[in-house]
Amino acid sequence: MGILINSSTKVIVQGITGREGSFHTEQMAAYGTQIVAGVSPQKGGSWVLDGKIPVFDTMQAAMEVTEANASIIFVPARNATDALFEAADSGVELVVCITEGVPVQDVVKVCQYMSNRGVRLVGPNCSGIINPGEAKLGVAPSDCVIPGKVGVISRSGTLSYLVMSEMKSRGIGVSTCIGIGGDIVQGTTFVEALELFETDPYTERILLIGEVGGLEEERAASYVAYKMTKPVTALLVGKTAPQGKKNGTFRRLHRSRNRRYRLKNRSVRIGRCPCGHRYKRSPRRLTGLNKKTGTLQKTGRCSCLSAFFDLFGQNSDDISHGFNFLRLFVGNGHIKSFAEPVDQEKLIH
Repeated sequence: MGILINSSTKVIVQGITGREGSFHTEQMAAYGTQIVAGVSPQKGGSWVLDGKIPVFDTMQAAMEVTEANASIIFVPARNATDALFEAADSGVELVVCITEGVPVQDVVKVCQYMSNRGVRLVGPNCSGIINPGEAKLGVAPSDCVIPGKVGVISRSGTLSYLVMSEMKSRGIGVSTCIGIGGDIVQGTTFVEALELFETDPYTERILLIGEVGGLEEERAASYVAYKMTKPVTALLVGKTAPQGKKNGTFRRLHRSRNRRYRLKNRSVRIGRCPCGHRYKRSPRRLTGLNKKTGTLQKTGRCSCLSAFFDLFGQNSDDISHGFNFLRLFVGNGHIKSFAEPVDQEKLIH
């Protein structure tokens, strides 16, 4: 068991007849997710996945027949805003938007609109949700994770796959992994995801994976220090990314000069690098989704990430409150990792 989805969740796929929608629908159905319908304008009445899943023209028509409680969006960015509003009006409780490139102003309006209607949005530009052994609502590889008691929250999709694969190799299982998305505005933030895991009886500890840009990690640090009772470990990437420039798909400005100061003011203990390892390739490029098989593929191995999880496992019984801040810096040709357990006496409450 986990949060947001389970084996009884009924899902509608918006954009099911497109290339990405059809591929990932097949992967989700094979994993055990209940895909009850798809939506694609002007293609209503057809069937996909060997005649197993009906296609409707609108979300409202699909909801009247299936009474689903979740929707996942694979619609192109130019039409994604309309798809999000349509999903909110249909009556579903959960909407996951995989689409990248949705205008920020549109996302702000959609978030407010869904909040007023009691609909939870995950994304956009996210990897979705996976509840190991039960269901997945997104694009995460099925073979990179095993069931367990660690909740994972990540802004990066590919980095979360690598992290969960490393956890799997060490016998560390996941209760639920939520990819909140890398855009500057998210439907579900780190803090909101932490709230969900705090009340989840099947989650004992939490791993938070952050990136450069924005203040979400700092807000999460404050929330953990004052509100969380479960141990939280955080991993941040991007130390050597160019200062003051937009970075990659998440389109965020990187301002890291004051990040250490802000994090320390939020009771985060940051240690020094014990290894100073160098590696020629970033973990972002070490893993990916094989489009033919839907499985995780690796092209290399990062020894620093292995060191990170050695410490992750060693500190599992030492954390009682606050951030046990294990930090991994990833940059252009240079990786540093360091970790130190929290000194509880120095936490400021």
